[in-house]
Amino acid sequence: MCETRQAFRGRSSGPESACVKLDQDVTRSLSLGVLDQSPVSEGSDGAIALRRSVDLAILADELGYERYWVAEHHGHAMIAGASPEVLIAAIGAHTATIRVGSGGVMLPHYSPLKVAENFAALCGLYPGRIDLGLGRAPGSDPQTMFALQRDRRQVAPDDFPEQLAELLAYLEDDFPPGHPLARLAALPGGLERPQVWLLGSSPQSGIWAAQLGLPYAFADFFASSGGAPIARRYRSEFEPSQRRAEPRVAIAVAAICAETDAEAQRLASSRRMTAALRHSGRIAPLPPVEKALAFLKAQGDSAAGHRGTRDIVGSPETVRAGLEEVAEDYEADEVLVVTLTYDHAARRRSYELIAEVFGLKAGTLAPDPLLAG
Repeated sequence: MCETRQAFRGRSSGPESACVKLDQDVTRSLSLGVLDQSPVSEGSDGAIALRRSVDLAILADELGYERYWVAEHHGHAMIAGASPEVLIAAIGAHTATIRVGSGGVMLPHYSPLKVAENFAALCGLYPGRIDLGLGRAPGSDPQTMFALQRDRRQVAPDDFPEQLAELLAYLEDDFPPGHPLARLAALPGGLERPQVWLLGSSPQSGIWAAQLGLPYAFADFFASSGGAPIARRYRSEFEPSQRRAEPRVAIAVAAICAETDAEAQRLASSRRMTAALRHSGRIAPLPPVEKALAFLKAQGDSAAGHRGTRDIVGSPETVRAGLEEVAEDYEADEVLVVTLTYDHAARRRSYELIAEVFGLKAGTLAPDPLLAG
């Protein structure tokens, strides 16, 4: 499959809300977005979690966040986000300016053509607003991954580069002359195409993103160790193309913000309990704060030792400083904030406080002339 270099059709502009000071006395604009896993709280269910995701996206749009990405996980008691395309469609219908996308679609599960058709259709519905973040991880355990396979006669091949090349060829109408699949590049949704990102938590996706001239997003929230060198390597090896003239790095960072450091630490206990349980092989919904505090107290240092990832937790000033520090470490252009709390109101408030401390302002989107009247 060819490696397309045609112009990429997608709008990348959006509200830029903060500045990060670099060692070379250069200031970089820092954009803020949301990565939502659609967390399930104890005593609730997946349907409520999905509706809460739509509600949070509406708030993020009003607050001025640049993009809202939804995750893909399967067979997970704490995460309801198993179908990014469906959730993106719902969020797009209830928002006006924010970019909406996948963080990400786990491409090994799917036909490249089907992914291209789904996201082209979304682009037709919500022009200039759709992102397609792609990952190669299963987003599940081996048994669930097997259940997702259509052909179960053998283990699915590890052919992500070939899948990605085929997907880009559909999106960019860049098949070689006479290729038997070339006619399928006439996708639904008109000429609109999503902005394609590669996602990763290890070096390989960054290498591919650099070679293909694609933007790159790193999952700091579950693989913070060693992430900054991976992002810097992506920048240094980036090959300018008709897709992008310059590299672009986003990092997804776990953060909880409240009016005080103490209250934020209290709210973070729910996530810390689930992290400790996951370390012992137990996956459970987010517990109430009081239950989590009691669990962590009983576990003592053993629970704290199971966290293993970076959490930025505190007051607005504490969280801003933490996010800016991580962004500077990665030389990142964007931060996608991942917030897990038992109480949905606390999650909403966390994003409100972060928006306030960074001075975000709601964006505007010109009316679509095709929809006028």
